[in-house]
Amino acid sequence: MRISLIVPCLNEEQAIPIFKQTLDAVFATELPTYEKELIFIDDGSTDNTLQIIKELATNSPDVKFISFSRNFGKEAAIYAGLEAATGDYTAVMDVDLQDPPSLLPEMIRAIEEEGYDCAGTCRVSRSGEPPIRSFFARSFYKLINKISKTQIVDGARDYKLMTRPVVNALISLKEYNRFSKGLYEWVGFRTKWFKYENIERVAGETKWSFFKLFLYSIEGIVAFSTAPLALASIMGVLLSGFSFLSIVILVIRELIWHHSAYGWTSMVCIFCLMGGIILLCLGILGQYLARTYTEVKKRPIYISKERSI
Repeated sequence: MRISLIVPCLNEEQAIPIFKQTLDAVFATELPTYEKELIFIDDGSTDNTLQIIKELATNSPDVKFISFSRNFGKEAAIYAGLEAATGDYTAVMDVDLQDPPSLLPEMIRAIEEEGYDCAGTCRVSRSGEPPIRSFFARSFYKLINKISKTQIVDGARDYKLMTRPVVNALISLKEYNRFSKGLYEWVGFRTKWFKYENIERVAGETKWSFFKLFLYSIEGIVAFSTAPLALASIMGVLLSGFSFLSIVILVIRELIWHHSAYGWTSMVCIFCLMGGIILLCLGILGQYLARTYTEVKKRPIYISKERSI
């Protein structure tokens, strides 16, 4: 039985050796009967990440790699790994060990003994994160689960062990703008969730800034909900009705009390408010249009510069 492990990497030269040693120890002690296929995806790193991966591939036949021509993002790296994986089971893992390899034996038992198709993981705490970041993260999950039919578990990680049918289903989704947490749930299949406390990185620094996470959250909302478009339409109807009613009131007031329809300042405020709401609605429409534009161009999700598979 072979297990493919997909490991996206972006400037992770410090973490890779520690990750490899930890993973080897787990397989040697707890999974000795399973064959390991370790697929590193170099996502356009600018440090020695690729060189370290090549050294591992030279010394370990179970290590394979794909190196992108530039940084295409983690979503593209996950897709590339899913395409390349040949194992009976496939898992996506972070190289910084925030996805504990020690959970793999339990995840395998959930699939083999309990009949699940997937074994997913989620964090029950966000200790070590800035409070403002944790607040917005939890708010995102609450929001997207209210406006989308695809429900995403709060704190869900990309760390997920999947059977071959699940992997094939994910590969069949060729969309360019990808949000894996949503895609995992959209394809369905029975999933058992494993919860664990937040774990600090073993080395290096996170590549996810607050701004990148914010853009990623927008990607998820646009990809799995059309509620913002409905909201823009509702706002337009309500404001149109409010404006018409205001005009009627002003006309009646002018007929009763002549020369009473003054208020240059209030009119400017109203115009600014209306202009802001119009721009907001146009921005919402623009987000959907931009993603439609990138999809219809049919560009590849990634381009590999070098690979061993």
